[in-house]
Amino acid sequence: MTFAALGLAAPLLQALDGLGYQTPTPIQAQAIPAVLAGRDLMAAARTGTGKTAAFALPLLQRLSEGERAGSTAVRALILVPTRELAEQVHASCRQYGAHLSVSTYAVYGGVGINPQVTRLRRGVDLLVATPGRLLDLFRQNAVTLKGVETLVLDEADRMLDLGFAQELTTLFAALPRQRQTLLFSATFSDAIHGLAKARLRDPLAIETAPRNSVAKAVKQWVVPVDKKRKSELFLFMLEDRGWCQALVFVKTRKGADDLLARLRAKRIAADTIHGDWPQAARLRALESFKAGELRILVATDVAARGLDIDDLPLVVNVDLPLVAADYIHRIGRTGRAGASGEAVSLVCADEAPLLAAIETLLKKPLSRDEEPGFEPEHRVPATGPGAAAAKPAKMRGSGRGGQGVPANWVGFATPAGRRGRRSGGSSRPR
Repeated sequence: MTFAALGLAAPLLQALDGLGYQTPTPIQAQAIPAVLAGRDLMAAARTGTGKTAAFALPLLQRLSEGERAGSTAVRALILVPTRELAEQVHASCRQYGAHLSVSTYAVYGGVGINPQVTRLRRGVDLLVATPGRLLDLFRQNAVTLKGVETLVLDEADRMLDLGFAQELTTLFAALPRQRQTLLFSATFSDAIHGLAKARLRDPLAIETAPRNSVAKAVKQWVVPVDKKRKSELFLFMLEDRGWCQALVFVKTRKGADDLLARLRAKRIAADTIHGDWPQAARLRALESFKAGELRILVATDVAARGLDIDDLPLVVNVDLPLVAADYIHRIGRTGRAGASGEAVSLVCADEAPLLAAIETLLKKPLSRDEEPGFEPEHRVPATGPGAAAAKPAKMRGSGRGGQGVPANWVGFATPAGRRGRRSGGSSRPR
């Protein structure tokens, strides 16, 4: 199948040819004709499979066929959870629409609001926004939403995890009732299914991979270790295994800064991304990492969604996420577009409930590999969705395995877990 067979116009095909896109991915092949036909959509696909193009290409085509947006008006709105994802989606839309007369813009917090107010006064055909900043602009009468023809929620489950539920409710009330609504994500929680039922009209459901699955090309494994030795173990493995580049996730902003300080003390090229850093600094760090100028990028879950990093070989979870679905999005930064990758998690005893929730979500146990010299004094309790299926832990070929999952451990992916997540220091980008 070709992109032309999906009904895309010549200017879009020209842009895709220039970008080297040749064959639609499964999510693109199914979603593009449906969006062009005006259907509401609820689409799930793994990270790295082309979700952005699946909604952006047909959306740009539909916008190009209508009148331009008037003063303060928006014709199509894409809501995303983080500043980095807003920048990335907007950049993709500009590339795809390079040969179309469609205006695009992105708004998010962490930067001055006045330039955004000035730009929105002229109207925007396609606006990419984080909910908090968009609501600020709406309340200042800098933007009107009654003319929105299509709404896209990209990573809507993440927006709810970050506490944007009230902002979304307010924004929905400002939008016209008659509109096209598209939900795209790698995972769909029960809350998102409820949102879709209330807000979408007879949506077409597309699922190109089993729910909450990860690419088979990503090798996943766990290293048990005591909490106090996590940073020491990571630094040891970094040199011992000769890791050339890694995206490293930690739970809190302070944890990110502390690990960055240790890396720089060893003269390792590294930087960090988290909610306390100005947007310009975050973008510089990300671009340096993409360009290969940094060996390590330390991040909180602000970087777990949507960041497209070519050929990233490794993701390291120094801390497990408090919401199990975030694990899938974290490790989805590697193994993209059919490439292989590795995802290693350093797990201490009190993270066993989090590990159990992740394994339950994946429907499989993660293999354990203890590092000689770092064997934990506090053993990580047995986890895994089934005792018979669990692989034994090993110490370079020997060791003990784990069995069973206490039923109450699965609750760590509930709203209570999300509350604990925010108090643990994760950021809530605006």
